[in-house]
Amino acid sequence: MRKIMYVIVSIALLVSFIIQERPAAAADSYDELLGEPVVVYGEQLSDSQRDEVKRLLDVDTSEAEELTVNGEDIAHYIDGNPNSNMYSSVKITYEEEGKGIDVDIVSEDNITEVTTDMYENALLTAGVENATVEVASPVEVSGHSALTGIYKAYDEDGETLDQDRMETANEELDVTTELSKRDNVSKEEVTELMTEIKKEIAEQDPATKEEVEEIVKEQLDKQEIELSEEDRQMLTDLFDKIRDLDIDFGKLKGQLEDISKQIQDKMDDLDIDEGFWEKVKEFFNDMIDSLASLFK
Repeated sequence: MRKIMYVIVSIALLVSFIIQERPAAAADSYDELLGEPVVVYGEQLSDSQRDEVKRLLDVDTSEAEELTVNGEDIAHYIDGNPNSNMYSSVKITYEEEGKGIDVDIVSEDNITEVTTDMYENALLTAGVENATVEVASPVEVSGHSALTGIYKAYDEDGETLDQDRMETANEELDVTTELSKRDNVSKEEVTELMTEIKKEIAEQDPATKEEVEEIVKEQLDKQEIELSEEDRQMLTDLFDKIRDLDIDFGKLKGQLEDISKQIQDKMDDLDIDEGFWEKVKEFFNDMIDSLASLFK
């Protein structure tokens, strides 16, 4: 009986620990002076899927502006395919000056290619500042079209973003996700690479494509990432285009540092979590063996 009580107490402690480690829910309120949140739904959502998105994004229809994004918007904002199917949906809550960008994917299993750090990096390129962005989809999608919904939200609220910056941010997201599919590099490593290249562009202020190419080479070597010549050229072309946009990445250096820290934390957490859950598995295996022994 004493062994059974020990097992029960151990399970209770483990469950308590897991519950305590869960992150607290985000605040439901918003700053009235900054305007109400904007929710942008993908046009292809059925009525039931739209309701599911509302639940995921915790939408209060009495306190949010609601819009719909479609293929024509993709063509308008990023010169994309007007026949695109739109499922990704977003909720944008405007924040005070200096807050920066914070992205939360509330349906991680259904956003298969784009990570929060990728979104944040691309949004900096697009010119989006000081906002909390939540992304959701009721079905599995790559997640790329969420950017278009964000652009439309800003446009509808009278804060038109630069067309070239929006298109380049979308290209950046395409390049990042494409490189993430390579066997020898993870999503986190690619996003860290993109962030570090931006930081070096802010630091060195390259004047030519050759200087951009040298920054790309330096960061690939520093991060110990091996890419094909074709992929290296793809990176150089992208960041040369970003250089031509004359974005003040020095002004955004703090946010780039934050993104870099988030990525490092995630990479560290992956190792911690793996060990933790292995211990949990071992605990339950031992517990089952103990119970089986007792009842024998």
